[in-house]
Order: sequence, then C-alpha cells, then structure tokens
Amino acid sequence: MREQSALARPALIYGLSKSAIRMLTVQYANVIPEIRFNAVEPGIAATDLTGEGGRLVAGSAKLIVEMAIIGGDGPTGT
Repeated sequence: MREQSALARPALIYGLSKSAIRMLTVQYANVIPEIRFNAVEPGIAATDLTGEGGRLVAGSAKLIVEMAIIGGDGPTGT
C-alpha cells in the first residue's frame, strides 16, 4: 500500500502545479491585456526519464517555439 501512494504523489503534484500555472496565466492575461500570456504544455516527450512513451523532443519543442513567436493577434490567457 505504501508503494502505491508513493507513486501517486508525482501525478498529484504535477496536476496541482499545472492548475496553478493555468490560473496564473489567465490572471496575468486579464490584468495586463497588452501582453500575450500563454502556458504551453506540449505533452509527454520521449526522454531518458519517460522512456519511449511520448512524442519526440523535437515535436514538443516545435509547439513551444510556435507559441513563442505568435503574433499580437494570437490567443492570450490559454
């Protein structure tokens, strides 16, 4: 039983931190509308930590770059 709860902690912490980032992103976007604020979560990437169970790192990086260079008419608070 103890082993199972230890495995659940990282997933719980990840979910909580992701929710907090989303909340901050929306709040910043509302307070400073002249700046675009977006949180990017490209999904699980295949790394030494995750093994082969995810997308290639280059695919994840592409999503991040696309959001980084988005124009002034792009989304905000997402």
